[in-house]
Amino acid sequence: MSHLFTPLCLGKLELENRIVIAPMCQYSADNGKATAWHDMHLGNLAQSGAGLLIIEASAIEPEGRITYGDLGLWDDETEAALGKTLAAVRSHSDMPIAIQLAHAGRKASCEKPWDGGGAIEPDHENGWQVVAPSAVPFRAGDPEPEALNTSRIREIIQGFADAAKRADRLGLDAIEIHGAHGYLLHQFLSPHSNKRDDDYGGSLENRMRIVIEVYDAVRAAFDPAKPVGIRISASDWVEGGWDIDQSVELARVLKERGCDFIHVSSGGLHIDQNIPVGPNYQVPFADRIKSETGMTTIAVGLITEAEQAEAIVFTGQADAIALARGILYDPRWPWHAAASLGAEVKAANQYLRCQPRTLKKLFG
Repeated sequence: MSHLFTPLCLGKLELENRIVIAPMCQYSADNGKATAWHDMHLGNLAQSGAGLLIIEASAIEPEGRITYGDLGLWDDETEAALGKTLAAVRSHSDMPIAIQLAHAGRKASCEKPWDGGGAIEPDHENGWQVVAPSAVPFRAGDPEPEALNTSRIREIIQGFADAAKRADRLGLDAIEIHGAHGYLLHQFLSPHSNKRDDDYGGSLENRMRIVIEVYDAVRAAFDPAKPVGIRISASDWVEGGWDIDQSVELARVLKERGCDFIHVSSGGLHIDQNIPVGPNYQVPFADRIKSETGMTTIAVGLITEAEQAEAIVFTGQADAIALARGILYDPRWPWHAAASLGAEVKAANQYLRCQPRTLKKLFG
């Protein structure tokens, strides 16, 4: 029996298998509102046979978007637009759907990647003033971020809570808090971007404070029967930055507060990061967090082959694996993995007749 295709519980949410579709920005929203692209994109992924689909990073306020094309969940219009997309997707799929709630901090106000991805000045029609823990830009020459005062920190925490309430109204099955890839919560965690001398800077306890407060606020605002987890960068890959030892401590504190899962990535905070990219290069981070804290973990990063994913969950290095670019390239990756591993996978009735003649039980 394939371990990759055994059920997994995130809190009380049972997934049919251990393949997760990671959140992937599409830069195709209209002032934060989901569009027909999202209907098509998410509808396609919802037919993949994965155990869980996580909607792309969705900003909790307009200033929290990476680009002006980012998805958002901050007002009635963005909620209604996403609701229409979800209705279309759910009309033909019962795959559990989560959402990643996010704030980009100093990495906000950028061009779309296919237009260069560079920072946009605040006075540009597609730009705005970015914020951060401290007035330290991501790159030399980027507009200087405004250091958040305590009042604005409280507003942002409330923004996460308000977005969680909207996610609950939309019937989403889980929430993932974005604490990775150099965005706002990660900026508070790392000494490279957090130079504060108040309760939100300095010591590890202080640098973790906003992450804990955001988690508590989201957890209180969301259906208690549904899971809330977090995505982190386990390392900045830069000396003197956020690292795996601190990540383990953060995971331990979050687990004590009831956090249901941790999605373990890395990097994105510092332009001098030196990442040894290769197959499974981030899996050891998930493995250590899982072994030292007992937190349910999702591993990600150049996991491309079925046998590779099977080995990760079989050996207990992580409880699940997540696919991002790989499933964009091959939206039926779970079907092909099931075929390779001798497992079964769900397919819509409309697709049943495409089952290969040599795989009589692929679609159950």
